Amino acid sequence: MVQNTPLERIPAILKAQRSFFATHATLPLEYRLGMLRRLREGILRHEKALCDALYKDLHKSYEEAYLTEISIILGEIDNFLKHLKAWAAPSTKRTPLKLFPSRSAVITEPLGVALIIAPWNYPVQLLLNPLIGAIAAGCTAIVKPSPYTPNVAEALEELIRELFDKEYICLVQGNREVNSALLKERYDIIFFTGSPQLGRVVMRAAAENATPVILELGGKSPVVIDKSANIAIAAKRIAWGKTLNAGQTCIAPDYVLIHREVKSAFSEAFARTIRELHGDDVRLSKHYVRLVSDAAFERVSSYIGEGRVLFGGNTVAEERYIEPTLIDNVALDSKVMTTEIFGPVLPLIEIEEMEEAIRFINEREKPLALYVFAEKERALNVIRHTSSGGACINDTIMHIANENLPFGGVGNSGMGRYHGRDSLYSFSHRRSVLMTTTWLDLPFRYMPYKWFKWAKRLL
Repeated sequence: MVQNTPLERIPAILKAQRSFFATHATLPLEYRLGMLRRLREGILRHEKALCDALYKDLHKSYEEAYLTEISIILGEIDNFLKHLKAWAAPSTKRTPLKLFPSRSAVITEPLGVALIIAPWNYPVQLLLNPLIGAIAAGCTAIVKPSPYTPNVAEALEELIRELFDKEYICLVQGNREVNSALLKERYDIIFFTGSPQLGRVVMRAAAENATPVILELGGKSPVVIDKSANIAIAAKRIAWGKTLNAGQTCIAPDYVLIHREVKSAFSEAFARTIRELHGDDVRLSKHYVRLVSDAAFERVSSYIGEGRVLFGGNTVAEERYIEPTLIDNVALDSKVMTTEIFGPVLPLIEIEEMEEAIRFINEREKPLALYVFAEKERALNVIRHTSSGGACINDTIMHIANENLPFGGVGNSGMGRYHGRDSLYSFSHRRSVLMTTTWLDLPFRYMPYKWFKWAKRLL
């Protein structure tokens, strides 16, 4: 059982981190690279413990745990080990003639103490991936795992405690009471992953101290299937994306806008693909995750009755098991169509033309992800005329696996972005510096502006 960090300890932890950051120990590039190497080695040593904890909390198989958590973290670290020196180097900028004989540059410097609050759905990846950016930037960090995955929280605490001194990286445990206590303090940046509702709570708290925030939220990520799509491939990739982590993914396909002519073919292909991925009885699949809590099970299972079941629909409450379920005939004002599903229920909405899908998406909050299955030009037309945090054409989920692509939301689905160089910049201040020599002091700028006519020509 995870024990709450005593609330009275939180100000002392923060004070110790500020003192350590003030020593400038985290600034040298070799220190940061060394800490990233240490984290990488630690993850490899603790890989089994982390994956075992993911299975206990979520019934996540080793293969899925490695693919969606461990491998992404290792790829992010390797990307930084390869590129951090170049990314962190001062960037020379062109200086206009009017500022002669000055030179200009942008330097990347750490913001300071970071607070990172992680969710439960990918509890290892979504705590350690932001931490990689904080370490690379030269920040210290207080990290907070979710209490809803207690075995993972304990495994992460053991990892962090083994690798880092608390004044550098400190893991804090607890529930929303601890979150509230953490958010009462002042940080140099807050990185939060969770629901839009909780994101607003974090943003309000950060506003008290004018603290910058990175909010990785969620929302209803739509799929558009045109009649020009390869239906077999669309069904396979959507079924995979929807059943990954049992749909408990912030960028999971949330609902499908599908052309009327291919709806029946898609439904059949989806059912066939589920059996190929998980067997005739999905409940027996070692790769099929369970819902995280009884409350999550009750909420998601209630959505099944809001439409006509085309496939699936079976549930086992004591296991928190919900079969992948395809439904149609849903009301647009129903819960399943107005809240993020975060589970393996997938509604279908018929459309007659792609413009109808574009209107449907634009009338709602901007999603974290958008997936379009269509011929290239028809797909690009949807991308050009909508807005989302990220997007895939003829695929789902996979844009998050490319550490060279920034990941983040827009509007209600979040703000700020990370992965790769964007992670470095998210935890850094990009400081403009003008360097002027003293061997020459031109008179143009000085009062009483005797040279104004000549200076005006340079401006």
